[in-house]
Amino acid sequence: PARSRALGLWGMAGAAGGAVGVLAGGVLTDLAGWRAVMLVNVPIVAFALAAAARTGPVGRQRRTGARLDLAGALLATGGTTLLVLGLVRASDDGWSSAVTLATLGAAVALLAAFVAVELRTPSPLLRPGLLRGRPVLTANLFCLLLASAQFGAFYFVSLYMQLVLGYGATAAGFAFLPFCVGVVAGSILATRAVAALGIRRLMTVGGTLAALGMGWFAAAATVDGSFLTSILGPSLLCSLGIGLCFVPLGTAATTDVVPGETGMASGLLNSSRQVGGSLGLAVLVTVAAQVTGGATGRGALSSGYAAAFWVAAGLLAAAALAAYVLLPGESRAAGGGPVASRTDAAEHEGDAAGR
Repeated sequence: PARSRALGLWGMAGAAGGAVGVLAGGVLTDLAGWRAVMLVNVPIVAFALAAAARTGPVGRQRRTGARLDLAGALLATGGTTLLVLGLVRASDDGWSSAVTLATLGAAVALLAAFVAVELRTPSPLLRPGLLRGRPVLTANLFCLLLASAQFGAFYFVSLYMQLVLGYGATAAGFAFLPFCVGVVAGSILATRAVAALGIRRLMTVGGTLAALGMGWFAAAATVDGSFLTSILGPSLLCSLGIGLCFVPLGTAATTDVVPGETGMASGLLNSSRQVGGSLGLAVLVTVAAQVTGGATGRGALSSGYAAAFWVAAGLLAAAALAAYVLLPGESRAAGGGPVASRTDAAEHEGDAAGR
């Protein structure tokens, strides 16, 4: 229960940050131009660094002899960056162009080198064996697909509101608030529902609702759309489903993980979210560009955005299916919640030994 509450708070904090970000981004764009959206991150990061310095060490002591896997970090960053770049450039240069093939080939080579380094280094950034656990693998696959759809959808909903419906930047920021409210509501509901439904069912339900909401976005992305039917309705349905996923997703990502690798598992989940968002946006932009064919009329743009939404809905449906198929069925503990993970079991054994 404590972990579920903590993960719920984490999800709600992200949703609150999203609400402030989209609203402030619209206001800043109207008042000071789009560059202000980039510059505002400087004081935010400065505050975060100052807060981290005041907090000090938290949790377990560092492992003696552990070293930063700098080679792995550079290879993973370079490989994923080139992969995103290759996907984005494919919409302009074509999939068979020398630039696209060279960029994607270099990405594959760097990522293969990353795997080779992680198999040999004594302190890997990511131990490959961590992904052998079905809950961890499924959680990261689910997060990758979820972020691919969500990040791309944010981008295209913003474009649809401004270029098709004629909203200003500030109005578009306010129009995103229902989405953020739905994520908060879903996160709160998930903290109470995870014990009753279990991780597998809750992730399946959440992913399905999110896919239906994204499909609603696709069907309603027309030239004569309205805020009520094209923005508000699909936003609430999609965001509620996404909010339901945060708590079980974080729990699954650390299930059957030994205590010394929970940080690695958590970092992997965050990486899946960021990489998924970048890759998803690159793919959806390519899809929309292929449909519009360079046309800039409202009808062509709405058709391109609708195509991107349909692909995003498919990604969310795939995430829900992956959760249903890959996650193991859950037994019930005495308290009615999912059976304890190896991490919890290890802690219980430690308590028993102490007594």
